[in-house]
Amino acid sequence: MSDARRDPLDPRSTANGSLAGAVDATESFAALLTAEDPAAAPGSESEVAIWAVVLAGGIGSRFWPLSSSHRPKQLLTLLSERPLIAETIDHLHPLIPSERVLVVTSRDIAPAIAAALPSVPARNILVEPEPSGTAAALAWGATEIRRRAGPEAICCGVHADIAIGFGAAFHDTLRSATRLAAQNDVLVGIGVPISRPEPGFGYVVTGEAADSTPSDAEPIARRVLSFVEKPDAERAAYLQRRGALWHSGIFAWRARVLLEALAERTPEVASGLPLLARGDHEGFMQAIASISIERGLFERCHDMIVVPGDFGWDDVGTWASLRRARELDDDGNGVVGSCSLHDATGNVVHAEASTVVLYGVSGLLVVSLNGLTFVTTLSRATDLRAMLDSLPEDLRKPNTAPPV
Repeated sequence: MSDARRDPLDPRSTANGSLAGAVDATESFAALLTAEDPAAAPGSESEVAIWAVVLAGGIGSRFWPLSSSHRPKQLLTLLSERPLIAETIDHLHPLIPSERVLVVTSRDIAPAIAAALPSVPARNILVEPEPSGTAAALAWGATEIRRRAGPEAICCGVHADIAIGFGAAFHDTLRSATRLAAQNDVLVGIGVPISRPEPGFGYVVTGEAADSTPSDAEPIARRVLSFVEKPDAERAAYLQRRGALWHSGIFAWRARVLLEALAERTPEVASGLPLLARGDHEGFMQAIASISIERGLFERCHDMIVVPGDFGWDDVGTWASLRRARELDDDGNGVVGSCSLHDATGNVVHAEASTVVLYGVSGLLVVSLNGLTFVTTLSRATDLRAMLDSLPEDLRKPNTAPPV
C-alpha cells in the first residue's frame, strides 16, 4: 500500500479500477437518504445519541485450538473470568448503555454471542449469513442506527476483542472523538501511541492538527495522511520513529457521514446500500464484495482525522498478545488453569484438561484441552494458518469443549 495520498474519485486509486457503478449507487442512495431520513438537524454532541457497533464476526483461528464454532474467540475468557466481548461492552458503559449497543456477528456463532450478552437487547444482535468484511458490517450498523435514531446519531465502531487498561482515559478519548464527529462531517479514528515496533498491527501516519477548538484537557486531533497495515519489523520501527500511531480499530462518525462516504468511495459495498436502506439485508449481502473498512474506505479518504489516546489499549489478536494483556507472575508467565512452573520464564499456559508442568523453558505457548495439547513458541504462534492448513480435519476442528 502506498503512503501517498490518493484521489478517491480517480479510477486508478480504487481497488477495482472504476467507480462508475459506485457513482450510480451514490446518486440513488443519496435520494433514499433525502426521502427516508427522519427529520433531524445537526446539533451539538449533547443533542445527539451515541451508539456503538461492535464487530464480532468470525471464529478467531489465531487462538486455535481454543477457538471454535462452539467457542468463538469473542467468548473466550482470555483476560479475565468474563468473555472478551462482554469486557468490551462493559468498557463502553456508562457513555454508551447496552440498549444503544449493536453487535454484528455471523449466523454460526450468533446464538452463543447473544447468550453471553444478556444486557444487550435481542433486536440489537445483527446476524450476517457469513462474515462479509468490516465495511459491510459497519454499513449495516450505521443504517440501523439511522433508522432508529436519525442520520445525525453518532456511531462508534469497535472490535469485540480489544484490551483496555484504563477505563477513564478510554472514556475521555471516546468523548473527544465523538465531539469531533458531532461537529464535523468527518470520519474520526482513535490512534494509540506506539510503545514498540509491532509488525502485526496497523499504523496511522498523521499530519497537521485538525481540531482548532480542543479543550485544555483534550489531545490534539490530527489529519490522517495514510494507513499502513501490518508492516514488516523494519518499517514498523521506522513508523515509530516517524511519530505514527497504532490503529486501534475504534472509530466515531455520524451515521449519515459514514453511509455517504461508503456510497461515494467504496464501490465494493456502494451498489448494495440502496437495498440496505430499504431493509433488504439479504439483497445487500448478495450485491456486495467483502472488504475491510480500512482498505475499502480509510485508504481512499482525504478527510479523516485521528484522536490520540493512551488508555492501555492492546489488540488481543494472538496467543503472544496475552503476555501483554494478562497479569503475569514474577517470571513473566501468564497462566490460566492448573500449572506448576519451575525455572520457567515468559511462557503462556492455558490449561483446562489437566495440570501442566514447565521446567527450564522460556517463551513457550502450551494449550491443554480436553483431548488435545498444543505446544509451540510464542514467536511462531503469531501465525498458525500454514500449520492449520496441513492438519487433518479431525485435528483442525477438534472437540475442544471444556470439561464438565
